[in-house]
Amino acid sequence: MASTAAQKKPPVPESLVKRRKTLHRIALTKRRQIKKNIKANLVKRKEIFKKAQKYEKEYHVREKELIRLRRMAKKGGNYFREPEPQLAFVIRIRGINGVAPTPRKILQLLRLRQIHNGVFVRLNKATSELIRRVEPYVAYGYPNLKSVRELIYKRGFAKVNSQRLPITNNRLIEAHLKGFGISSIEDLIHEIYTVGPNFKQANKFLWPFKLSSPNGGFNKITRHFQEGGDAGNRENLINRLIRRMN
Repeated sequence: MASTAAQKKPPVPESLVKRRKTLHRIALTKRRQIKKNIKANLVKRKEIFKKAQKYEKEYHVREKELIRLRRMAKKGGNYFREPEPQLAFVIRIRGINGVAPTPRKILQLLRLRQIHNGVFVRLNKATSELIRRVEPYVAYGYPNLKSVRELIYKRGFAKVNSQRLPITNNRLIEAHLKGFGISSIEDLIHEIYTVGPNFKQANKFLWPFKLSSPNGGFNKITRHFQEGGDAGNRENLINRLIRRMN
């Protein structure tokens, strides 16, 4: 009788039983949510992949069309007028010393507050005039798809609540730009490169790019590019400068 009483286990407190049940329920809910998230992520990844394929096909068709039109013009003995550029990439190459108040304000409007900062700009009459006024302090041109993609992938940071956050996954983009049809980094690249209807929101989401000093240095930042310097419009040659600074 005494041995039976000694072997009998003490009763488990009711509070401990309740706590174990609660922890088990929480763990079960968590496992279900993880499985649900995995399935949802697989669906999202497939959608993103299909979109990326569609964008690549669109870029390829556009490039082939330009080549066809150039060949037709050459075959007919005519000149082919290239389409007007809609996108520019502007890099600040000079500091604040000796900058007049008006150009300084324009540089602030363009979000070029520091040397070697770079931003995408939609080209129209107003922005072209702004860039022309600060031409001695910036280098700019027309980036290609490779430059846009490399800048966003390598130097892309998001501006969220005045904070500079690295774009490490698509969730950050989806959380702030899903309402504009942008849910992945490829959507963001496509919107910037094609200057789509939501370019303003996509560009505002990106923090100004902080570039490095160019490999080999600048030639002469106080001279225009056409005079052997670095300032001003360099059209498609901006892509070379981006490679050296990225």
